Parts: sequence; structure tokens; C-alpha cells
Amino acid sequence: MAIDVTAIPTTTAPGGARTGLLDLEEVRARPLAPEVDADIDRFEGNMKAFLDGEMEEDVFRVFRLNNGIYGQRQGGTNQMVRVKIPHGRLSAEQLDMLGYIAEAYSRGWGHITTRQNVQVHFVQLERVPELMRDLAAVGLTTREACGDTVRNVMGCHLAGACPFEILDITPWAQATTEHFLRNPYAQRLPRKFKINFSGCDTDCGQAMFNDVGVIAVARKRDDGSLEPGFRVFMAGGLGANPHPAVALEEFTPREELLPTLEAVLRTFDHYGNRDNKLRARLKWLVDTMGVDELRERIKKERRFLVGSATWPGGIPRIVQEMGDAPAGVGAAGATALDEVVVTLRSSDPYQRWEEANVVRGVANGTVSVNTYCRLGDITGDQFRGVAQLVRDLDLEVRVTNRQNFVLRQVREDQLSQIWERLKALDMADPGAQLARDVVACPGADTCNLAVTQSRGLADDIGRALEDAGLAEVGDVRVNISGCTNSCGQHHIADIGFYGLERRAHGRSAPGYQMLLGGRVGREQIEFGDKASKLPAKNAAQAVVRLVSKFAEERGAGERFGQWVDRSGGAKQVGTLVADLDEFPDPDEAPEFYVDFDETGPYEAVVGESECAT
Repeated sequence: MAIDVTAIPTTTAPGGARTGLLDLEEVRARPLAPEVDADIDRFEGNMKAFLDGEMEEDVFRVFRLNNGIYGQRQGGTNQMVRVKIPHGRLSAEQLDMLGYIAEAYSRGWGHITTRQNVQVHFVQLERVPELMRDLAAVGLTTREACGDTVRNVMGCHLAGACPFEILDITPWAQATTEHFLRNPYAQRLPRKFKINFSGCDTDCGQAMFNDVGVIAVARKRDDGSLEPGFRVFMAGGLGANPHPAVALEEFTPREELLPTLEAVLRTFDHYGNRDNKLRARLKWLVDTMGVDELRERIKKERRFLVGSATWPGGIPRIVQEMGDAPAGVGAAGATALDEVVVTLRSSDPYQRWEEANVVRGVANGTVSVNTYCRLGDITGDQFRGVAQLVRDLDLEVRVTNRQNFVLRQVREDQLSQIWERLKALDMADPGAQLARDVVACPGADTCNLAVTQSRGLADDIGRALEDAGLAEVGDVRVNISGCTNSCGQHHIADIGFYGLERRAHGRSAPGYQMLLGGRVGREQIEFGDKASKLPAKNAAQAVVRLVSKFAEERGAGERFGQWVDRSGGAKQVGTLVADLDEFPDPDEAPEFYVDFDETGPYEAVVGESECAT
């Protein structure tokens, strides 16, 4: 029986925002750690100095970004607040607080990003210190979520529940988070620095396009036993010029992992380009000095790092306390979870949800449930509803890099109840690894750099797939970015789009470049190839046409990228939609010259980039 989410016990905060089971007075009375309290006091002081005209805007911008506060295209004091969720792990209390913050400070909902952050928009600058204190009271922070810092450390959302992992990377990702947070070397880097973890070479954490990607692997000891450790990849990146990550060395022992990560960071700090932010990421050092030279400099840095006050050698304390033993068969070898193509066979709604969204670890008996978060957006009621579900059934929840939640530590006898309660929250659509699970960056809704409304296109594609009966075709991932910078990770999608300005009949119009065949996993990455340019208003029709063709022609277990390859590649498959790259006369179809969610004529307005500040 579906529950009524309005019946969940709540308290009401000033302004009408509901707080779930949070007792705000009790939470706000908790003493904060001295360093956290000092951080927020400093932000409040510098904010006041800026608003009083005593601090230059450029100086305050750098400080603000390093504290996770990002300007919006609306200008004024409108701010995007980015909350770091290390390796995606959240508690019920933190979910409740995020729901409260979405309603009390923002517009009623938050947005999950592709890097396991949660963002809220239209927060007024003067209220940011108060928001920071609310977050800190439940163990969350915005510090170093933006700016030229070590960003949120990501991790596979099934870590500790995947039967194929070599190591549970959860404590390692947490140890890395703690080591670099407020670390002097992590503050004023040449550019942002991204780290993620995967527990096996399925690479759910997406190591192959980050500054540092860590994958758990095993090597044989002399006695024939297996030693678990890591393979560290480096210098990957997306953006306008994607670069695949390369391996630093074949095997990094567990006790050497954190020194290796710091050595990579220090090398980047020493040699990264501080004169040209557009070529400042670690990936450009491969081009300027060569990968062999970069490897040698990192290893030299690591060799002498023991002389540093920040040397993090040995097994980190938190790893010793939590343990990092794998959840299942690990190094013994098995078919990885990601190799299973989701196919829906049942006509029963519950059975279809179970086939798509429930992940079972056959080797270790774990059960995990993917919850579908449309466009990555979570309302206050949904935050609170998931928090209550976690409490009632003693579950764990993590954020995924496809902008969803995954519920973990589920028992088989709890599945039907979970489905009913997710239905009541509008989070029970079969979505995992299906075509409807479209990923999009915030786009021109709030971002200064976006030239198109990527969220509007994602919504249009979702509707078109539903109408065509194709939303539940398995193994088709659509990702959309509102510009070339790839916050929506269009390069690694089966079908990727990035926004661009088009000209037709003497008018500006919103358009997209479509890419096909992107994929990542098995310590490999293939970036999507350009297929066709399209008017924004024709992109959904193009997706429907391609997904329909794929569904009609695919072989047993065949993936979209494999179908693209055997069909002649991206350019050849792109000819299937070439006729859609046409703008009608503005008088006949004026909607082609107005972007999604806009009312006036399209104009590509790009503000000052805070990404490169």
C-alpha cells in the first residue's frame, strides 16, 4: 500500500519549510569543530567586507569559489551552493537537512550532479553563512567544492556491496577526502583537481577521465597468493578537449596510495600552467612534457615526500578502523556487474522496476536498489521521504554519478515495501541503465557558460522516448551539456549532446552537436565521435529515431556502442538523422528560434567564467 508522504512526522521551520525529523534547535545548538567554525566565521567576515566595498570583487570571487559558492547567470546576490558528498554517502539526518535547505534557502529542490555533489540555486549571498552552519551541524560542507582546489572525492556507489570488487574503496575515498580537506597544497592550485575511486575494473567510479583515477586491482605474490592494491591513472579529463587517463604504474601498494596521490598533486602544483587557465589542467602536462617525464617527476616527488610534514604514508587510520575487505569474490574473478545488459521482460509494473532497478550481488547476497531521480532533481519531500525510508528499514544511501540515489543493505523481503514508498515519492520509475535516465547539467537555467537550456532538452527527450514507447530500452545513456565544457559528460555517453549557437535565416537559434559511441570501463575509454548537428527542437526526434533503430537491430547482449561500431561508426549512423538538421523559416516555425523554458528570441549570452577563475 502506498504511503502518504505528507503523513511523515515533520516540524515546521520559519518561512514554512518542513524539516522532517530534524529538531532544528537541537541541531543548531551542536558545537562545531573549531576549524569548521573558523571557516564559516571567515566567510562571513569576508562576505561583509565585500558587500561593504572593502574587498575587491575578484579577490572575493576566488575566496567564495574555494568555499563552494558559485555565481549564477542571474547576477546580483544569487548564488549556487555546492555541497560535497564524499563518495556519495549520506545519512538520514543529512538527507533531512538537504530537504530543509532546498526549501528554506532555495526554490524547493536540489540537484544531484555527475560528481556526487548536491547543488541548490538562487541562494542569497547574505544567507550563505547561516546555510553553511546548518550543513556543518550534520557533517556536511561546501568547502573546496568549487575553485582551484581538490574537489569532491568520488567513489563507486556500490562500494562495499559489489561482489566483484577487489577492495572496498569506501574508507580509502574517505581517507583521501580528509587528507586533502584544508590541506595547504590543495588550496591555490593552477586549476581544479578531481579524484575518484573504483573497486574493480568495471570502473563505476569513472577513473579514466579524471586528474587521478584509482582502481582496485590485485597482483600475485611470490607465494602465489594475491595482494590487493591499486592502479593509479592520471591526467584524464573531459571539457572541450577530452584526454584519456594514463596509468602511472602497474601496481601501487595500499600503504603507498596516499603518498602517490599527494605526489601527483604536488607535481601538478609545481608544473601546472598558471598563466593560461584554459591549458592549466593536469592533462595538458602530458602534452607539454610527455607522459614518461610526468611519471618520473611524480615518482621522484613521492620518493622524497617522507620528508614533508604532510606525508600520509602507511595504511590510513580510517581504513584500519573500517576495514577495506571486498564484499564478494573480488580477485577470484567473475563477470562484472556492468556487463549485464538490462532487459525488461515482464508487463507487471513491480516486476519491471525490479528487473531494472534492483542489483543483486549473487556472490555475497547483497541487494541494492537504484531510485530514479528525474533530471537529478530532488524535492524537499523526496529528501525527507528517502531519509524516513532509510531510518525505517535500516538502509544506507549513496548518490550515483548518474544523478540518482542507490539504497543499500536491502533485504529481499523489503523490496515490495520500498517500491510502494518510492512510488509515493514519484521515484519508482524503472530508470537504471535505461533510455529514460537522461543526464543533464544545469545549463542556461543558472550557469554563466551555458549557451543552451540542457535541462529543457533532457525533459523533451524524456517525453519523446516515453511517447514512443522507448523509455525502457536498456543500455542507452543520453548525456547533455549546455556548452562544450562537459559538465553533463556528453563525451562518454552512448548519445551525447553539447549546446551551441546556430545561425539560420539570418537569426540565432539554439542547437546541439550530437556525439555517438562514448563509453568507459575496463580501464579503457572511448570518447563519442561527432555525428550530426541538430536544431534543439529536433534533437529529441533524432534520439527517438536512433534508439528505435538500435532496439530493432541489436543482437543479443549488444550494447549501443557496439551497434554504432558495426553500423559504420558515428558519422554513418549520423546520416540517419541528417535530414533533421534543418531550420524552418522563422515565420512558419518560430519555436525553433526560442530555447526550451524560454519565452523570448534565442540569444547566446555567455557570462564571465567562474570555472576558470
